Amino acid sequence: MEDKLALPRVLREELERNTLLPLAAFAESSRGRGTPETECDLRTCFQRDADRLTHSKSFRRLIHKTQVFLNPEGDHYRTRLTHTLEVSRIARTISRALRLNEDLTEAIAIGHDLGHTPFGHAGERALDAIMSEAGGFRHNEQSLRVVDRLEKGGRGLNLSYETRDGILKHTGQEKPETLEGRVVRVSDRAAYLNHDLDDALRAGIITAEDIPPEILCAFGESLSRRVDTVVRDVINESAETGEIAMSAGLRLAFEGFYSFMFENLYMNVRAKSEETKVFGILNGIFGYYVKSPQKLPDDYRAIADADGLARAVCDYVSGMTDSYAIAEYERLFVPDAWHIR
Repeated sequence: MEDKLALPRVLREELERNTLLPLAAFAESSRGRGTPETECDLRTCFQRDADRLTHSKSFRRLIHKTQVFLNPEGDHYRTRLTHTLEVSRIARTISRALRLNEDLTEAIAIGHDLGHTPFGHAGERALDAIMSEAGGFRHNEQSLRVVDRLEKGGRGLNLSYETRDGILKHTGQEKPETLEGRVVRVSDRAAYLNHDLDDALRAGIITAEDIPPEILCAFGESLSRRVDTVVRDVINESAETGEIAMSAGLRLAFEGFYSFMFENLYMNVRAKSEETKVFGILNGIFGYYVKSPQKLPDDYRAIADADGLARAVCDYVSGMTDSYAIAEYERLFVPDAWHIR
């Protein structure tokens, strides 16, 4: 007993063997890290991943990166950090109910948006356009690049294969290899649609009367009811089918929910007006550093030598917070900065 108590990781791995579903991801069976490391006595590999991600600089910056609104006034709008925490809680609830690996689920959830740009969805579209001739920009790929290449002065976090796979595939056509990664994938969509609606109602862009009755009927009128509906449906459907999924009925309603949000929030007149400002800010900063690469921080000049100047500047700009990007634009282009206030 004393030997086992000295190795909490061994006890945790034994607990996983005794309690998780056979299709769950087991820490002791991980496909490992890019650079092999000695195992920690206290934590499993997935627990270590979650800790490394939580203590990363990129994670801390999420508190000042917005979801939808450009540098919003008010304390209650979501940021990328609060979004990440909401995804993590939803995903852990689902994983626990399905007897999947909560530690892996948490690690993927914490890391899934580390590569997101300043200014939310608009920032991603802007950088993708700016980088159109140099490979484009997709935040899931950038999140993996952050943990593999950019963190810790270029050394990366050396995460496990399963965590990296879940981060990369939390969006896009390809599904994660693990059920835990697929839980985060569905939890991400459930979180951002529901809290973006909540923020849009707070901002007055959408009113309660605008919400189609079929959405209210399918999901409920309150944020907590909508999230609870999705979580319960995913748990029940996944337990029955063995795959992480919503029921056919809720999936259809969810697609209608997304269409409503796309038309009334993500692409409405105010959002497109904000996007024009975002493109001006990011394009201006990007162009400046492409013309003056010697002004880049040392870490990014080294990246430019290895991966090309455009990608290095993209790494630098995408890592900025909203407030830092605005301040940087004003510093570089004071005469033209009046219109972003």
